[in-house]
Amino acid sequence: MDGRRDTPEQAEFREYCRRWLRENRPPAPAFRLPEHAIEVMTEEQRTYLCAWQKKCYDAGLVGADYPKAYGGGGHQGFQRIASWEMSALGVPYMINVIGLGMAAPTILHHGTEEQKRRYLPPLLSGEEIWCQGFSEPGAGSDLAGVQTSAVRDGDNWIINGHKVWTSLAHFASWMILLARHSSADKYNGLTYFITPIAGAPGVTVRPLIKITGQTGFNEVLFEDAVIPDRLRVDEVGKGWQVAMTTLLHERGAAENAGSGGGQSVEDRLAALIALAKRMPRNGGTAWDDPVIRDRLMQIVVRVEGFRQVFRRARVGALTDHPMRIPLSSKLLISELNQDMAALALDIEGAFASLYLGDERAPDGAEWPLAYLNSYGITIAAGTSEIQRNILGERVLGLAKTK
Repeated sequence: MDGRRDTPEQAEFREYCRRWLRENRPPAPAFRLPEHAIEVMTEEQRTYLCAWQKKCYDAGLVGADYPKAYGGGGHQGFQRIASWEMSALGVPYMINVIGLGMAAPTILHHGTEEQKRRYLPPLLSGEEIWCQGFSEPGAGSDLAGVQTSAVRDGDNWIINGHKVWTSLAHFASWMILLARHSSADKYNGLTYFITPIAGAPGVTVRPLIKITGQTGFNEVLFEDAVIPDRLRVDEVGKGWQVAMTTLLHERGAAENAGSGGGQSVEDRLAALIALAKRMPRNGGTAWDDPVIRDRLMQIVVRVEGFRQVFRRARVGALTDHPMRIPLSSKLLISELNQDMAALALDIEGAFASLYLGDERAPDGAEWPLAYLNSYGITIAAGTSEIQRNILGERVLGLAKTK
């Protein structure tokens, strides 16, 4: 239960979600699924996860709060229930995480009627994968510094530039792109586009190899790529404002078209405790080590605190600032996951040096992998330092940074 009181209709929907998920949970695949959608690499992983998202969409568990005219369920306050129940049961996650979490709400708020009807239904169903074209080699956290150019040419725009750290671009049909049409104004010189990716002339997608040895994200090069003006989102020069809508959802400050599934923080904590109880240490197990037990208890307290704060956020009467908890969630959960993975490596000791493919690696080497991946998560969608600045400025009312 997520702490928000359900209406009778929502309670009925919650029971439906639970029943449907229990009856339709797919069997575990014969191949390994990565920890998160942004690490999906192979075609068999993509096919399995796309089929699962389509099945959930057809059952009404994805896009539940979107208008029916745009492929949604036409409800209000149903998506949080579906997402919560998917996470609670630990079913597979939605692969179209960029589309659901960022592109869909942005198009819904800023897109034309034609854009909403064309792009939202296949996005929600997972038939078309989306990626995000914000970061550049010289402009990561400084989003307003993007230099990818958009030059007007009649009814088209000519795009040239270099995007990087582009998760899922290797599977994507479309990208939400922030580009610069004018260098005269840092913020008002930006315009936002929907951009074709797969097979589009002038667009090259190159995989990047991470410290984990895996791919999953990419760099994308635009060389005289042509985008029709009908794919522009909102007005020319409104790109910064549209991007803020995208980031509001990316950073967790708004409910999205759907998510859920995957391993919850409670599941990871349970796995961490189980690991401590079986890893050898000084003739016993790591669970017997008072230092390890103390560190575990600190994690337990943080997980419980996070869980209770999250429940509080669902009760309007207990919310003193609408952005405080949503904006802090990404910061808290990314750093908590990093600390949990670091503790797991200490519990494993020398075994932590074993990696994927080594049969002797505890838990299939998922903890070393999680530790390496955790640094990317604390950087993605704004570093922890950026997130703290946002909290200071927008929640605490501190002076803006210059």
